[in-house]
Amino acid sequence: MPRSSKSKIKKTSPPPPGYDKIAPTIFKYKQKLKSATTNTSTTPNTTSTAPGTKPTSLWPIYKITHDVTRYVHDLYARSKISDELYTWLTLQDYVDASLISKWNKRGYEKLCCTQCINAGGAGRGGGTCICRVPKVELLKRGQDDKVDVECVTCGCRGCASSD
Repeated sequence: MPRSSKSKIKKTSPPPPGYDKIAPTIFKYKQKLKSATTNTSTTPNTTSTAPGTKPTSLWPIYKITHDVTRYVHDLYARSKISDELYTWLTLQDYVDASLISKWNKRGYEKLCCTQCINAGGAGRGGGTCICRVPKVELLKRGQDDKVDVECVTCGCRGCASSD
């Protein structure tokens, strides 16, 4: 959340000062997201979580959302953008505010998406997503030296903060 708010920012308010510096990057991410959304909507039934299938259609959307959110979060953490601009970007839904709130908590610094921590996540039976399990723990369970796991929801290959 913003460090402090001097004025009320609304979703309909114009972009605050500093937006013009990051607008080209935000626009590129929006174009990528639009393209990924279009490709996903034209691909029939690729989000199936049947055994042996990969949800390849949703992974680009999750990845782009993660990337733009991480970009804005890092700028804000380094004080490169103002509180007002950060709040405005959040209100415009350019970033995933719930993902950022999780990144600010210990143990979730590398979280890929909020779907992987939902208790009743699709295809997992309410357990912890495989991408959240540290690779060291997977190795202890008798798997090979190389652990190659992938989330059935978003395609993440491991976002446990201990990895």
